[in-house]
Amino acid sequence: MKRFLMGVLTTLVIGVALGVVTVYSGMFDVAADTPHSRFVYHLIETVRDQSIKRHARDLAVPANLADTERIRRGAGNYAAMCAACHLAPGRADSEIRMGLYPKPPDLTHPEEEAVADMAARHFWIIKHGIKASGMAAWSRGGIEDEGIWDLVAFIQKMPSLSVGQYVSLVESSEGHTHGGLPGMETMHTGDGHMPSLENTERHEHSHSGGHDH
Repeated sequence: MKRFLMGVLTTLVIGVALGVVTVYSGMFDVAADTPHSRFVYHLIETVRDQSIKRHARDLAVPANLADTERIRRGAGNYAAMCAACHLAPGRADSEIRMGLYPKPPDLTHPEEEAVADMAARHFWIIKHGIKASGMAAWSRGGIEDEGIWDLVAFIQKMPSLSVGQYVSLVESSEGHTHGGLPGMETMHTGDGHMPSLENTERHEHSHSGGHDH
């Protein structure tokens, strides 16, 4: 028994020592273009999903998420705050999304698995963000709970929208506007509307073919 305990203790000491060496030697590659191992990725993914599920389980989801006004208001904020990473109808990818790891989910498609509390999970993620993932805690940026629920309402609607319907909703919205920090209208064009999908794509094409990075 004593020999067994000594073996366990020795293993723990060696493990800690290797961990310290890995941390302080700089050997661990934190580059976003170097993927985690399958085990590490699965571990992180499981921790993330279980944490979101636990923290979002007691949220009260508004009964009017299908309200057209909520969806319309959410459209403008989505176009300004989310589309670059999570895409929009008619956008196959974006520069920033291609460079992020893990890659943000494409919200233009329905969820692969039906989850009963997905609205609550989306709300929690938008409000609090996710550590070391590129997902911002938008409540820190000034968006209030009602504005976040508007975003959730739009996200639920978006997979069923055509490109034209998406553009129409964005252009009929107030654009990038919500409570909290002042000056949230910076993404408006001169006529008070959000930049169109066509203009956004032209900007991205100029990046890919018009000049060197």
